[in-house]
Amino acid sequence: MQMVRAVVRPEKVDEVLAALMEAGFPAVTKMGVVGRGKQRGIKIGDITYDEIPKELLLMVLPDKDKDMVVELIMKTARTGSKGSFGDGKIFVSPVEDVYTVSSGVKEADTGVVGGVKS
Repeated sequence: MQMVRAVVRPEKVDEVLAALMEAGFPAVTKMGVVGRGKQRGIKIGDITYDEIPKELLLMVLPDKDKDMVVELIMKTARTGSKGSFGDGKIFVSPVEDVYTVSSGVKEADTGVVGGVKS
């Protein structure tokens, strides 16, 4: 299993969520975050904005789906045909175990992650 963390522009988050839903990945945790990338924020006139609002999407999925989901997020979150600074980042890391709090079931043992059969 893999955890995908995608940091995307707030104006693109609904489009990304809709694309994930359509592709069969409805289980996503979304939270508002602020930060900056290599460009160190943005300067508008005399004011520099160090903390840029973004949305963080978290999802756990089977190994076999990782590349497809990463490509889908990149394609959907990118602004314009070539993208631009501030479009976001995607981080992927392995997940050792998943437990459902209410039932105590270790989901890795059931082959189901976030409602998706692996």
